[in-house]
Order: sequence, then C-alpha cells, then structure tokens
Amino acid sequence: MTGGALFTPAEASLVLFGLFFSLMILRVPIAFALGLACLPVLVLEDRLSPTTLVQETFNAYNSFILLAVPFFLLTANLMNVGGITDRLVRLSRSLVGHFPGGLAQVNVVLSIFFAGISGSSTADAASQSKLFIEAQRKEGYDDSFSVAITAVSSVLAVIVPPSILMIVWGGLLTVSIGGLFLAGIVPGLLIGLVQMGTVHAYAKMRGYPTYARSTAREVVGSLAVSVPALMTPVIIIGGKIFGWFTATESACIAVLYAAALSTFVYREMNLKGLHTALLDTGRLAGIALFCVGTASAFGWMLAYYQVPKALLAGVASWEMGLVATGFFIAAVFLVVGCFLDAIPAIIIVGTILEPLTRSVGMDPIHFAMIGIVSLAFGLVTPPYGLCLMISCSIAGVRMYTVLKDVGIMLMPMFGVLMLVIVWPDVSLFLPRLISPDFLR
Repeated sequence: MTGGALFTPAEASLVLFGLFFSLMILRVPIAFALGLACLPVLVLEDRLSPTTLVQETFNAYNSFILLAVPFFLLTANLMNVGGITDRLVRLSRSLVGHFPGGLAQVNVVLSIFFAGISGSSTADAASQSKLFIEAQRKEGYDDSFSVAITAVSSVLAVIVPPSILMIVWGGLLTVSIGGLFLAGIVPGLLIGLVQMGTVHAYAKMRGYPTYARSTAREVVGSLAVSVPALMTPVIIIGGKIFGWFTATESACIAVLYAAALSTFVYREMNLKGLHTALLDTGRLAGIALFCVGTASAFGWMLAYYQVPKALLAGVASWEMGLVATGFFIAAVFLVVGCFLDAIPAIIIVGTILEPLTRSVGMDPIHFAMIGIVSLAFGLVTPPYGLCLMISCSIAGVRMYTVLKDVGIMLMPMFGVLMLVIVWPDVSLFLPRLISPDFLR
C-alpha cells in the first residue's frame, strides 16, 4: 500500500474487482464496467479525483503504436468490399476443397489467410459467419458444427501475425513487435492444422460432402489471381521484421495497398463499398480502443495500490520453475479470458504477471505467446466468448446448443498451447533464426 492510502491492496482489489464483476452481471458493457469500477475509489481516496480516470484513459490513447489498430481493421474491411476475400476463397477451395468436409476446410484455410491481413478475430468471425454458415447449411452441415468451426477458426486472427493483440502487448510491455509477429507464425499454423484435422474427423463421422479435386490448371489460376492479395501480409510482416517501417506505418501502407488493389486491380470497390468499410472500421476500432483506455485506468488503479506486488509476493513463495510458471500463466489467462476482452486482459493481467516471468528467466516473447494463445480461447468460451456470440447471432442459434462442438474443437488447440509452454522453441525458433536481436 502506498503511504497514507485509504485502502490496503486487498481492500482495493475487493472494491475494484467486486464492482467490475457486479456490473458485468448487470450486463454493463465491459469498457464501461472497467471505468465505472474505478470511480468510487477515486471519489473516496483523498489524493485522487475522478479526473484521474479521464487522465489515465487519455494517456493510454496517446500512443502512436495504437494507430495501427484501426488501420489493420480498415485493411480487412477494404479487402471484404473490394473482392479480395472472394479470390482467397477461390484459392482455399482449390487447395483443400477435396479434403473431407471441403467447405469447412475452406473455412479454416481462409481464416489463416484472413488472419494474415486483419489482425482481428471479431472482424474475421463476422465476415466468415456471413460467408460460410448459410452455405454450410445448404450442403447438409449441422448448425452446431458450422457455427463452432467458424467461431473457433476465427481466433487464428489473434495468433497469426499481424495480430492486434501483439501490437497492444508489444507497446504495453515493451516487447519487439517484429519478434512477436515471427513468434506467432508456427503456433498459428499448428492450430490451423489441428483445426483441419478436427474437420476431417467430423466429416468422416458425419458424412459431410467433399468437392472434386481441382486440376493443376485451376490451382495455378486461382493462385495467380490471389497473389496480389497474398502480398498484403508479406508487406505488413516483412516490412516490420526487416525494419523498413514501424507497425503503424506498415498498417497505413497495407490500407493504401488494399485500396489500390480493390479499386484498380480487382475493380470491385465503389464509393458505397468504401463508406461501408469506413463505417465498420470506426465501429470495431471504437469498441477495441475504448476498452484500451478504461482498462489502462483500471490497471493504473491496481498499480497505485500495489496490488500486483501483493499478489506476486504470494505466488513467488510457490517457487515454480519455468514450465510450471508457463502453465500458471496459461491458467490465469484462460480463466480471465472467459470474463474479459483480450485487450483489457493484457493491460491488467499481463502487467501483473510480467515480473513473475522475469524472476524465472522466461523470454518476454515466450511469455507473450503463452498469454495470447491462452486469451484466444476466451473468444469462444462463455460467458464472454465474443466471436462465438457473433457467429451464433448471425446463424440465429442459441449459444448453449454449440458448446459441445466448441469444447471438442478446443481440445486439439489446448494441445498446441501445452506444446508452446513446454517447448519454447515452437515460438522462439523463427525469431532466433531470422533476427536474434528480437530476443533479449
């Protein structure tokens, strides 16, 4: 506790988290709940005032790196209205449509491609749900399976670079964003592969349809029209890794590239499409960035009352090794992710756990990947499960009807998470190989 403070760390935690969870139960949006939970403490504490909430929220926004968030979202929306997504669907179908459960396999592969562009799982869940759920219904897929695979595959967007979570994590905890981009490639591809394996198993058991194998000419043709679109993640990730531009600059360049591609190459974007893309971007970016501001204020309150220090004092007495610490971190993020959006979870929980990882010698990039992969689960697990809610809403089904299939699909993903924890090189191999300077 800071000298003369009104509350002890335990009391401050009780008030802040108690109010936050109470407001959540009352269905107050998370961004508002985080801010409102701070107000009573700010009013009662003599040395603080309600204006502190505004000040700390503004301090969070006063960040050049956060400008990358709306630009990545705009890139994804421009690709949707400009016909780029359609080309990627065609490529995905030519590559994996002949696998068992062809349309669902295309769903997963398109999520991998789209993840390399948007960085947002919610944007992916919305666009993929509109694209695939009704189409899968017409081909005889069960609703629960269609919704589950669409929602679960959308979480790849926070693991495969360029991920908005990686940008927030790198900016907040001073970790190389280029290193995080490289570290996410292998875990992201592994999760994509196990999801394809899950679709294969479902298709064999339930007799889901398969498309005819594409000819070599069809594969080459679909690849040729998709190459300009596939260059987008190359520009974003390559430019950041090789130091040509910052994460924010790469996002701006991606917007210009996607706009040029949609307007002059594929020629499918008009003024109405541009207006739609800008509107969707403003809505999604507003939600994400509002959470950043109020979560930062909430995290500042925890730091003011030295709550992280008090919590870590108890955890440090357990004397955990590197692997045990990794599993502890994953467990914390898995639980927190069920109740809290990933961005505020990073701001609040990431900063609390970071000293613990330093004490056991965990690489900051390894810590980030454990946290980000763990938080991906929370996007499809209730009561929060934002991506699952989006897919269920578009499909017109209740969430509880798809939870069994979601749980089955998450089990192979959990195996990948365990691999990331136990074998750090799953995440660190590419950063070490391409640019060792990214590692401490």
